[in-house]
This record gives sequence, structure tokens and C-alpha cells, in this order.
Amino acid sequence: MAKEEHHPLVEGQDVDSDEYEDGPESSRSRAAWSSRQQSRPGPWLSSPVFRMVAVATILVLFIVVAAVIGLQFLSLSQRPSPPAGPECAARTSMWSPVLRDIPMKYAPVDFNGSFMHENIYRQVGSPEVDAAWEALGVDYRAGAISYEDGLASGLDESYAQRSPQYGGGFIVNVEGMHHLHCLNLVRKALYFNYDHYRELGHHAFKNDEYILRLHVTHCLDTIRQVLMCNVDTGVLGQVWVDPEKPNAFPDFNTRHMCKDYDAVRRWAKDLQAPPLEEVPGDFLAPPIYGGVMPNTP
Repeated sequence: MAKEEHHPLVEGQDVDSDEYEDGPESSRSRAAWSSRQQSRPGPWLSSPVFRMVAVATILVLFIVVAAVIGLQFLSLSQRPSPPAGPECAARTSMWSPVLRDIPMKYAPVDFNGSFMHENIYRQVGSPEVDAAWEALGVDYRAGAISYEDGLASGLDESYAQRSPQYGGGFIVNVEGMHHLHCLNLVRKALYFNYDHYRELGHHAFKNDEYILRLHVTHCLDTIRQVLMCNVDTGVLGQVWVDPEKPNAFPDFNTRHMCKDYDAVRRWAKDLQAPPLEEVPGDFLAPPIYGGVMPNTP
């Protein structure tokens, strides 16, 4: 009787070790078969349902990513751009012909905030120091703007005006020049400068002590209000000093976005009326009825 044959690769048959010789060729065959079995995807991976789910998942992820990118782009495109120089100045200043006549620009400026090294503006009073401050326009004289510009700037007919025969208009100073004038007076009134300027007896130091004090404190409080109105929202960090005993110290050398001060100064310089000794006696128009205050405000 013929002996029943068993094949080791037929499912459901047992392999008899006595009937199947495990030689080198057979080992290689089994290894190849095992490798194919391991690399072959399972039935669930090749099913139509799995493929549909995979495609749907990829499609949803693509839609989500595209939506996020689109929303980011839309947000950036709709974000208002920073206002340009003239627009920014108009938003943060009361209107005056300065804003119309000067294309206001802003530029980064590195402040000299040195603590130990004095520049010319910080030094003890002297002709050289005074000249440096005067070059900033601290003593510029008032001038006249048109009647229409005066009204647009918030003035009314009760304010002093130039006589029509000399062109009319309101007598004004540029406020920024007045602020620096005030800072210069506070400088002169510092304890290490006071005696020097009192002895010279020029400008505010011609007055008696009481009026001089009122002038200085007026200037001090004007500067306070200007600084609070234009509060600087920048920050200053601290640096390490003294290698032998390191300690943190504020770094006052900070960067700021600044208006073109020199352009404003030139405008104020050109606005000036002639020196007082050259101004005719009827240069100012007489005040309107009821337009004279009983006391200095």
C-alpha cells in the first residue's frame, strides 16, 4: 500500500519529523515563506472599508490644515497696519499748522542715558552750556499764524492777535519749544547752578525770589504733565556692573521712536516775530471788549 504523503505547507497537516528531513534547503524555504507571511498585510488592512476610512481621515486632516492656514492669512490681511507718521502725529497731538506744514516722520533714536558721563546739557552752567541749550530753540520768540489756523488750533477771538496792518492772525508759540524752555529754566535753578544765574540776572532771574519760584514751579509742573500725557511705554533692562562685586544697574541707554524734532524747531524758528526792540508799538491788535483777564492765569 502506498504511504500517505504529507506536505509541510499544506494547512491542517502535521509534519512528522521522521518523514520530513529538515535540511539546509528546507530551512531556507521556511525562512522565505515566513518573511513573506510577515510582510503580507493582514486582511483588515487590505479591506475596502479600511481604505475608505484612511482616505477620509487624510482628507479631513488636509481640510483642517488648509482652514487653519487660511484663517491665519485672513487675520494677518485684516490686521490694521501701524499708522504712518503724519497719521500717528495727528492722533497724538492737537491740530496745529505744524502738522500740516511738516510731513511728520518718526525714526528710532538711541537715548544717551549715561549715569556717570555728563554731556554738554548736564554740565555746570557756563557760556558753552547755555549756547548748547539755546541752539535747541529754548528762547525762540513767538510768531503769528493765520486767523483760520488759530481757530482750527483751538483759539478764539479773545486771544492776542497781530494787527491787520501787519498781516493779522494769532500770536503763538510752539508748545514743544516752551517745554524745553521750561526744562532749561529748571536746569538753571538747580542748586549747583542757581547762584551763577542769579548773579547774571538774565531772563527769569531778573525777577524777585517769589516770582522766580512761581516761574520755576510752573515749569516743573508743565514738564510733569507733558511726561504723563506722553507716557513712555518702553521698558529698560538692567546690566551687570563691577566685576569684583557684580550688581544689577538699570541701562538707561534705550531706543525710542521719535518725531523729527529738528524739523519742528526749524518751523518754530521761521515763525518768530522780529525782536522786541524792532516790533512797532501797534504790532498787536487791541483786545476785544471783555477779553482782558483780571489776573495772570
